[in-house]
Formats: sequence, structure tokens, C-alpha cells
Amino acid sequence: MTAPDSESLRLLVLVSELGSIGAAAAELHISQPSASKRLNRLERQLGLSLLERTRQGCAPTPAGEMVCGWAREVLAHVDGLMNGVRALRAQHESKLRVSASMTVAEYLVPRWISLLRQALPEVHLELDVTNSAAVADAVRHGHADLGFIETPDPPEGVSTRYVARDRMVVIAPPGHPWSRLRRPLTPSELAATPVIVREHGSGTRETLHRALAAVGATAVAPLLELRSTTAVRNAVVAGAGPAVLSTLAVATDLAENRLVEVPVAELDLRRPLHAVWRSGLQLTGPAAALLATAMRAPD
Repeated sequence: MTAPDSESLRLLVLVSELGSIGAAAAELHISQPSASKRLNRLERQLGLSLLERTRQGCAPTPAGEMVCGWAREVLAHVDGLMNGVRALRAQHESKLRVSASMTVAEYLVPRWISLLRQALPEVHLELDVTNSAAVADAVRHGHADLGFIETPDPPEGVSTRYVARDRMVVIAPPGHPWSRLRRPLTPSELAATPVIVREHGSGTRETLHRALAAVGATAVAPLLELRSTTAVRNAVVAGAGPAVLSTLAVATDLAENRLVEVPVAELDLRRPLHAVWRSGLQLTGPAAALLATAMRAPD
């Protein structure tokens, strides 16, 4: 014997309460013939006569009364289940967990969030700021609904979408010898000089090393290794040494002469910025809206 479906049980309970198959069918927005077929199928499934049909309507048989009582208990649990599911979905759809690499989080995500909240003011957004490798891990393991990374090549195991293009520059404090060069720095000179860098897993560091490797150069050990873009920028401003950072992070400093951009010959320091999310999932709700907002924003 197969278990009856909840809608057939709901129909049986309504017939018992309303005394009419037609009235119960109207309550469930189905036709009376369809309701009669469903009740006949339910009786065959259970091997019991559940309803006594008369010209005045329908009334449950003694067996039907007992089945209706059990059905009410089952339906109460089903309704509780569905109410709980709807509450969970509403909570999930109004909450967005975002993980973003440092440069994107500090200089691009705030504007994207502002635009998103104009369209979806009820969304509660949580932003985790970390490096690109950690962003990819958060997305893979379901700890973030959407991520933004700076690595030259998107990581494996995630779905990706190009969002924007960024350019990195070599920067130095105004008194640094590189600030007085009358020619572009060579890639080998840059590689041979200890510079201030981000930690391993950073898209900024990986972009620099890949760009140098593309022209046959290998960077020496760093001068300092710091865990945030702001810390690297502050160290350069303080005169600690040169570094390579996104133009997003140092545009104001360059314009106000707190830092100097050092040209480098034949070194491509451009990089794509990607959105990432868990492989095999389709973005919906606020996550899809934030991705669309990021892609509409100018490079």
C-alpha cells in the first residue's frame, strides 16, 4: 500500500467538514469530477470506504472519520513544514554573504552595495574581506554566496564571470631613487629589487609574479610582506620602499604627489576582476542582482 499524498488527504478533510465534494473542490480550486476521481483513488489506495455519498451530500463513514482525524494531524505537520521552509527561504533570500579580495572590497564593492540597496533595501549583506585564495575557498565550501577575486586566472571548482579590468602600477615614495629615473625601469631591475608585497594567496602578489615570469624574470625575496592593501600603501607613503598596487588603491596619492608611479618597460600589469560562486549553482535573488550591478558598473 502506497502512502496517500497530502492534497488527497486535504480534500478528504474538507469534504468531511463541508459535507460536499463540490464545495471542497471549489475550496481547492479544482473541478468536481477531478475531486471525485481523487477520492475514489484514495479509497482504492487505502482499501477502505471513506465517504457515504447521498443526494444531500457526503458524510464520512466510521472508517472515514478515523482517517480524517489522522489526516488532520498529518496535514498540521505538513503545514508546519511548509511554513518553516517559507520562513527559511525568506530569511535566505533577504541575506547575502559576500567575500571579496582586498582591492575589490575596499574600492569597488562599497559602490556596488550602495546601488544594490537602492533596488533591494531589505537585503542584509555581510562582507568578508580577505585575499583571493580565501575568497575562492569560501565560495567552494558554501561560506559565501558570491565572491570577487583579483587573480589573473580564475581558480578551479567555481563558476566565474568577468566583471572588470584593473591595472597595477609600481609605486615609490617621492625621495626614492626610482622616482628620479629618466627612463622606464626594466622588468629585471624590478625583479632584482626587494619590494613591499601582499601575503601569499593575494591576487596582487600573484599578478606581479606572473607578469615577471612572462618576461623571464623571477622576483627576489620581498622587503616586507603585509596582509592588506592599505598596509602596503601606508608603508610606501612612510618611505619604507617601493611596491606594486592597483591604481584603484593609489590614484589619489599619485594625483596629490604622495607617491610616484614608476614606469616599467614591457611588463603587462593589467588583470581581470572576476565574480565567483559555487560550481553547479545558478545565482538567484540578491546574489544575481549584485553580480548584475557589478557588471553594469564602468571599468
